[in-house]
Formats: sequence, structure tokens, C-alpha cells
Amino acid sequence: MREMTKKNLSDAYAGESQAHMRYQIFADVAEKEGKPNIAKLFRAISYAELVHATNHYRTLGEVKDTVANLDKAIAGETFEEEEMYPAYKAVADLQEEKAADRSFNYALEAEKIHAKMYTDAKAAALKNEDIKISKVYICPVCGYTVIDTAPEKCPVCGAPRDKFVVF
Repeated sequence: MREMTKKNLSDAYAGESQAHMRYQIFADVAEKEGKPNIAKLFRAISYAELVHATNHYRTLGEVKDTVANLDKAIAGETFEEEEMYPAYKAVADLQEEKAADRSFNYALEAEKIHAKMYTDAKAAALKNEDIKISKVYICPVCGYTVIDTAPEKCPVCGAPRDKFVVF
């Protein structure tokens, strides 16, 4: 693939991915404001943006088998944990941006868990097995992630168990 086409696909993937997430967030706002049909429209178009992003990512050759995909996920989570969020937190701290520092800290704490979960999943995948889990619980405030049983309170932000989203 020629370099300019590759860059354009990569840029389009990033833009479509951001639009997908942005529209999900906007749908939640519309839902809370009592506008379910606008929320539905945001969610539907968000899905279309996901389709576009997926097509671009596949065309770039970035979708592989599960082990390779886990390797990429582990590398991304590890980078966020070891480099990206510590650097972002340091700047937010220096500039006394408390909300940004809190947001970065929430993400940092979750990324540590995600990298371990992906590493455990890779060990199973290398044996051509699936992981054994019943449910995955995500704190909707900070993203703290736990398998099988949610804690009484989130250890990162203190959100109660009944607020956790279950997958």
C-alpha cells in the first residue's frame, strides 16, 4: 500500500473511531434529557461510524488472529499504563488541572488491570482455549474492571456496586 493511502486510511480510522465514541456519549446525554429518538439516531449513526472504522482498520491489515490482537491490546494498555498516563498526569498536576488529573488517574488505574486481563487471556489463547469468566463488571465512573464479582465499592473512585455495568 502506498504511503499516502496508508496515512489517509489511518487518519480516517482515527476520525471514524472518535465519531463513534462521540456519538455514543451524545446519545447518553440525549437519553438523560428525555429525548430517546435523538439518542437512537446518535446510536445508529455511531454504529455506522464503527462500520467505517472497522473497514479502514481491516484494509490497513491491522485485524489479525486472537493472539496477535491480544499482543496489540497488551502493548497498547502497557504503553498507556507506563508512559502515556503518567506523563499526562504529571502535566495536569504541574498545571493544577484537578479534573484532568482525576480523569487520567482513573484511566491509569483501569489500564493496569486491562493489561493483566489481556495477558491472562493470551495465555489461554496460546493453548487454543477460551478464558473462564462469568461476568465482567465495569465501574461507570472510573472504568475499574473486575471479573466475576464486583466489589461493594469501587476501590478507585468509591462508586457503589449497584452502579457497575455488567457484561
